[in-house]
Amino acid sequence: MNQIEANQVQVGELGAYLARPAGAEAGPGMLLLPMITGIGEQLRDWADELAGRGITALVWDPFNGRSTDNATRDELGELVGKLDDDTVLAEQVALLDHLFGELGCTKVGTIGWCLGGRFALLLAAREHRLANVVVYHPTVPSELRPNHSYDAIADSVGITAPVMVIYPSADTAVPVADFEALQTALQSRDAGATVAQFYPGADHGFSDRARHGKAVNAAAFRISWPQALAFIDVTTA
Repeated sequence: MNQIEANQVQVGELGAYLARPAGAEAGPGMLLLPMITGIGEQLRDWADELAGRGITALVWDPFNGRSTDNATRDELGELVGKLDDDTVLAEQVALLDHLFGELGCTKVGTIGWCLGGRFALLLAAREHRLANVVVYHPTVPSELRPNHSYDAIADSVGITAPVMVIYPSADTAVPVADFEALQTALQSRDAGATVAQFYPGADHGFSDRARHGKAVNAAAFRISWPQALAFIDVTTA
């Protein structure tokens, strides 16, 4: 594993977390879009792991400094309901510009978990610069929530990059029928491979360490994560 440099950074008016190989001037990058935890310890660990593999990792901050480090999940859940699609996408485009620009990345993909998985799909449908899209248990219910302006399932047909979508069958936030609709939309595309993983009995958010006390969730993550890393390696090479 490479030596890394990691710290909180400012990108214009946006706070973010940056982890990259020590001394890196160019190379692959990934934009990380967190789940409800925000830029908590686990998201930082994932960014650090990618940096150790030679990939610059920049993490979007959905809650302006709030995370499971300093807020409860109930408090963060209230903030999720206030996120505005257009504002969020503009922030993520700014971070993507930063990866390609000042950070000098040659290829950049995106990975998102839960709410971040939904935004990864929306971003990739609009940003064809992306080299890949990885979505863990994306929160893409077919019935849009009050603060949702866009339908991630319908919009996903516009993605041109390869997509890996990872879904748990016991997802109470997104019924199996909605996952199947997303899979159908992705597989209708003329370009961009679709790699789908299905984990029977696993819960929404199974990648979250807090859910690994349940064996099926821990097993799903143990199987899925190495595949996601390999997918990232190949598509950003």
